[in-house]
Parts: sequence; structure tokens; C-alpha cells
Amino acid sequence: MNHKIDMKNFNVRTDLAIELTQNGTLEKIGKNKITTINLDEKISKEINKKKGTYINIEFEDITDSSNQKEVEKILSNEIEKILNKLNIKKDDSCLILGLGNEKSTPDSLGPLAVSNIVVTNHLYLYGDLDENYRRTFAIAPGVMGETGIETSDLIKSIIKTINPNFVIVIDALAASSIERVNKTIQLSTSGINPGSGVGNKRKEISKDTLGIPVIAIGVPTVVDAVSIVSDTIKYLYKNFAYQKENINNPKNKLAININYLNKKEEIKKEDKEKLFGLVGTLDEDQTKSLIKEVLNPIGYNLMVTPKEEDFIIEKLSNLISNSINKSLHHLKTDN
Repeated sequence: MNHKIDMKNFNVRTDLAIELTQNGTLEKIGKNKITTINLDEKISKEINKKKGTYINIEFEDITDSSNQKEVEKILSNEIEKILNKLNIKKDDSCLILGLGNEKSTPDSLGPLAVSNIVVTNHLYLYGDLDENYRRTFAIAPGVMGETGIETSDLIKSIIKTINPNFVIVIDALAASSIERVNKTIQLSTSGINPGSGVGNKRKEISKDTLGIPVIAIGVPTVVDAVSIVSDTIKYLYKNFAYQKENINNPKNKLAININYLNKKEEIKKEDKEKLFGLVGTLDEDQTKSLIKEVLNPIGYNLMVTPKEEDFIIEKLSNLISNSINKSLHHLKTDN
């Protein structure tokens, strides 16, 4: 099985390792999927992604409180596994960074999450820190457009002053698939390049640049227009195949809003060509490349976020902050 996308011929606007390689181990917990990807030097260069461990947690919905608690528990457990893998001790101090622009809803994940972090350094300084709590700091450093300071440089200065043992950085990401927007959490040991998925790449924030371990947590909150159009064509193929096979099925006459994506039917090559002619002969990557060639010259390859993003981003930020608090401070997990 081919393990990579040819990045030389197709520039994918995504921050997710899972969208760039098929190498990984899959685990399922209820309806949630956990994919662990370990990128070595070779694959890292092939997909233009920094080497390290990438853990992707995929879920269907966290607006329901029970689902949110389930995903929260999964994320907390995965953070603890990363802490153990990095040999981070119970009394090691942590700086939590919330990257992004709090005035822009899809980019406000980091600042919102940081606002709910349990910060304990002031208690440590007063000698009143409970043994179950780790020494923690938290800050939302803003964006370069507001501060005029490169975020990485600002963080380096903070680290020199407070000397934490490791960093957790939270940021909004970009995906190349509609299906993963607001439905995937990526946890990695490789650090982060703020803004890379939307073409606004800033200086890297990683162990290489800061000198201490960096754990990155992100959620894709935007997707580009190329991916939306490409996915829509893919869904059209799937819908056509399902309707063709089940048009005379009496069950369909009573059903409402059938999720055809979960069905087994796949469109045949001749049907694709009948629907879209020459475009129907293209594979998924070729279709995306064509759409990109059409939209980019006229400036219409927009970055898009769901209309209910303000509601979802609040839920996601709470989920992430609660998971971090529980994994860092050994707080009791809800049953």
C-alpha cells in the first residue's frame, strides 16, 4: 500500500498528519477512533511534516455532554501517555500556550482554552501548592499582527524568565477534508508551525527551537474551498451510486435524510464519466489539482468555517482545557 501523497505535485493545505500518510495504528473506543502515527526521518521528508508522534482522535459530536466527557477522557489519557513517553515527571513545571487570535472565532481555540487552565505557579511561590497539583503557567501571546513580535521569539523570552520543564501549545488547525473540521483533535510531540495550514507560516515552536519538550494540541476549524468542492463531487458520486442501487427499495420511500456515506455502494467508472465527462476520469488528487487551478487565479480558494463555529469552538476549548487540567494535575475523572 502506498503510504504517502506526492507532495511535489499537489500542495495540500492541512496541518493533519493523518491526511498525509496512511502509516499508523488504529484503535476504537466506542464511536471514537484513535490513530497513532510515528513519523521517521524518511516519511517526514516525503510528506513535508516534522518527525515525531502524531495522535489523531476522531469523533462525531461533542456538543452532547456525554460524548464530550468520553472524548475528554480519551484526550486526557493520550496526554498522559505522551508525558510518560517524554519522561516528564510529576513535579516538572509546564507552560501552556494558547495560540491564535481571540477576536477571530475559528482562530480563538487557543486563547479560549488557556482561559480555563488551572494555573498554580502563584500558589507554588506562596508555598501553598497541594501535592496533587503541578506547577503551571498559562498565557495567550496573541498574534504577530497585533503585537508586532514573532510568537516564537516572545515565547523564548518567557521561557528564559520562568524556566518551565515543558510546554503544551494549543492552536486551531486547517484540514483538507470537510469531515474532519471540528471533529478531530491532533496531539503531537513535534511542536507546531503557527498558521502553516492557511499559508501564513510563522517560526516553528518545538523542542528544537525552545530547548524543552513541546506537546502540540490542535483542532482543524477551517477548510479551503478546493477541499469543499472536491468533497462535494465525491459525495455526489456516492449519492448517485446509492440512489441507483436502491431506487426501487420500498424502505427508501419512508426514510428521511439517509446517510449514504455509510453505505457500501460505490460509483462505477462509466457512471462517473457520464456524470462529469472528462472530469469524471480523474482521481481525487487530480480533481483537487484541477479545482485549485480554477479557483486560485481568481482568489476564490477561500478558507471556510462552519456557521455554528462560535458554539462549537467553546465546547472544544472547554474539552481541551479540562483534559489538560486532569492530565497535569491528576484531578479526578468523571465517571
